[in-house]
Amino acid sequence: MGQYTASQRKNVRILLVGDAGVGKTSLILSLVSEEYPEEVPPRAEEITIPANVTPEQVPTSIVDFSAVEQSEDALAAEINKAHVVCIVYAVDDDDTLDRITSHWLPLVRAKCNPSLDGEGDAEAEAEGDTQREPIRKPIVLVGNKIDLIEYSTMDSVLAIMEDYPEIESCVECSAKSLHNISEMFYYAQKAVLHPTSPLYMMEEQELTSACKKSLVRIFKICDIDGDNLLNDYELNLFQRRCFNTPLQPQILDEVKAVIQKNVPDGIYNDAVTLKGFLFLHCLFIQRGRNETTWAVLRRFGYNDQLEMCQEYLRPPLKIPPGSSTELSHRGQQFLIAVFERYDRDGDGALSPEEHKMLFSTCPAAPWSYSTDIRKSCPINETTGWVTLHGWLCRWTLMTLIDVVKTMEYLAYLGFNVHENDSQLAAIHVTRERRIDLAKRQSSRSVYKCHVIGPKGSGKTGMCRGFLVEDMHKLIGKEFKTNVVNCINSVQVYGQEKHLILRDIDVRHALDPLQPQEVNCDVACLVYDSSNPRSFEYVARIYIKYYAESKIPVMIVGTKCDMDERRQDYLMQPSEFCDKYKLLPPHLFSLKTNKKELYTKLATMAAFPRFQAAWILFYKHSHLRQFGLMTEDPKLWLKAGLGVAAATMLGFIVLKTISAAGAHTR
Repeated sequence: MGQYTASQRKNVRILLVGDAGVGKTSLILSLVSEEYPEEVPPRAEEITIPANVTPEQVPTSIVDFSAVEQSEDALAAEINKAHVVCIVYAVDDDDTLDRITSHWLPLVRAKCNPSLDGEGDAEAEAEGDTQREPIRKPIVLVGNKIDLIEYSTMDSVLAIMEDYPEIESCVECSAKSLHNISEMFYYAQKAVLHPTSPLYMMEEQELTSACKKSLVRIFKICDIDGDNLLNDYELNLFQRRCFNTPLQPQILDEVKAVIQKNVPDGIYNDAVTLKGFLFLHCLFIQRGRNETTWAVLRRFGYNDQLEMCQEYLRPPLKIPPGSSTELSHRGQQFLIAVFERYDRDGDGALSPEEHKMLFSTCPAAPWSYSTDIRKSCPINETTGWVTLHGWLCRWTLMTLIDVVKTMEYLAYLGFNVHENDSQLAAIHVTRERRIDLAKRQSSRSVYKCHVIGPKGSGKTGMCRGFLVEDMHKLIGKEFKTNVVNCINSVQVYGQEKHLILRDIDVRHALDPLQPQEVNCDVACLVYDSSNPRSFEYVARIYIKYYAESKIPVMIVGTKCDMDERRQDYLMQPSEFCDKYKLLPPHLFSLKTNKKELYTKLATMAAFPRFQAAWILFYKHSHLRQFGLMTEDPKLWLKAGLGVAAATMLGFIVLKTISAAGAHTR
C-alpha cells in the first residue's frame, strides 16, 4: 500500500490586484514570455502553468484584474475564487504603497467576509454567525519596478506585515529586468501550499497553539522508548519517515549545536528534548522554510487547518455483507508495542496514569478506564488494572463492532508512520458467513454471542464470570455498571478464539428484539432454573426468532446451585430442547466456578452447522458410558466429531454415527 501522507491542494489560483499602472499585467507577461513586453494590454488573459514546470509540481492559474474592464462584483468573485492574492505596488510611487493599507487589504478582507463590509450584518446576526472566525485569504505583497530605484521599501512593508497576519511574504521585483519574477510567483504558490499563519504568530514570534499541539503529538509518537527524548536512532527514523532520506551524522551534530546554542535545555544526554524539537520547527519557519514543517505535519495526517484528515483517519474499507472485521497480525503487534512502551513499570498492566499517557496523542481515550475497559475485558485482579491480554481483547472488541473507530485511533497512535502503511494493514476482513455455513466451519477468530434472558435470570453475572479466574468473587455482587459487551479468549481445538458476550437488555417480556439484537454467531438463551416462570420467556424468544434461523443456540439454566423448580410452561426445558433439536440445557452457577460453557459457545460459533452432530453424540448412551459426555470441556470438544478436521471428514464421521445409531436401534 505504501506510505500515506495527507494530501495538499491539487491546484493553485493566484490573483493579481493593485492600482492602475503598477505593472500587474507586465509581471504576468514577463513570466510567460521571459522578456519585457513593449506593448501591454489593459488585462492579461488567465494562464495556467503546468505542474511539471512549477517547483511544487502543482498546476497554477494566474489571473489578472483590471478596473477598466471589470466591475467590483467581478473583483469580489475573483478574490473568493483565488487561493492567494498578490497586491502589487510600484516601489517608486509611495501613493500605491499607502493604498495597500488604506484600500486593498481592507477590500480583500471585506470581500472574504461580507459581514465586515456592512452588507451582510443583518443576515449574519439572524443566523447567529457574528462570532464566526474571519476568513484570512493569504496575501503576498509585491513591489514592482525595482529597476527604477536604488533603495528598498522592505522596512515599510515589514511594518504592514505586523498588522496583517494574513500577509505571508513580500518581495521586490522588476517586470522589465525580470528580477525576482519567478520568485514572486513561487512565493505566491508557497503561500497556498505551505502557509505561515496556521503555524506561526508573527506578532508573538511563536508557534500557534494548534501547531504546537500537533508537533507535541508527533514528538510523542516518534519517542519510541518513551523517555521524553529523541535520540539519534529515533531522529533518523523520523527523518526517513518524513523525507525518505537518512540524516547524515555531520548534519545531525550541526542541528544539535544550533539547538544547544539557542535553547540550553533543548538537548539532554545528547538527545533532543521536546523544547528543542519545537524550537527547531520555529527556526525553520522563521527562516522561510515552512515546507519542512508542513512536510512533517502532512506525513502525520494533518491538513491545512492542522486537523487530522478524514481520509487519513478513515481510509476506505470494503466489508462484504456477512463479513466481519478483526485485527491482523500487524495490528496486534503494533498494539503490543504501544502497550509495552507505556507500561513504564513493566508490571504487565496499565495503571490509570499509564493508560492516560498512552492516549495523550488522541483527542480522548476511546473508552472509559473505570467504567468500560475494566468491566469488559480481563484485568489484573489484584490491582484492577488492564493487562496486555485485556488490552488486546478490548481492541478486538472495538474492531468487530466499530472498525472505523479502531482505524481512527490506530492513526492517532501513529500506526501509519511506524508501519509505513495505512491502517488497512491492521485490519483483516473475514470471508462471508454464507461461505462459513457452506463449508460447515468458520475461518474467523472472533465470535459474537448474544446473551438473552428475562431480568433477574443471572445473564449479567454469567457474562462477567467470563472475565475472571475465580467466579466466587462475583457471588452476591450487584452489577451497577451497564456494560453491554464482555470479551475474553478461549481455546477451540488448540486455537485461540475471542468470544464476545453481548448482554441484550430486555426490559419487558413482550418487547420485540431488533435485528441487530438477534443476529450473531451463537445465541445463548438464559433462564433462572430456580424461578418457575423464567423459562417461558426463553422459549418464546427461541420460537419467534431462532427456530427457523441458522444461528446455533444454547439454552442455559442459571443458579443451578439452588433447588431446580419445575417450569410453568407447556414443556420442561429438556423436553423443549429435544423437540427443537437443541442441546440439552446447560446448567450454570457462579458457585461451581466451571467455565466449559464459554468453550461450548465458542465451538458452536466456530462450527455453526454441526449442532445436529452434538445432539447425536449426546443421545447415544454408549458415549456416556465411555465418559464422553462429562462436563470436562476437553472431552466435550472431542465429542464434537473432530470438527476441527476438514469438512469432508466431518461428513464421513456424521454418516458413521448415523449408521451406528441405526445398528444400535
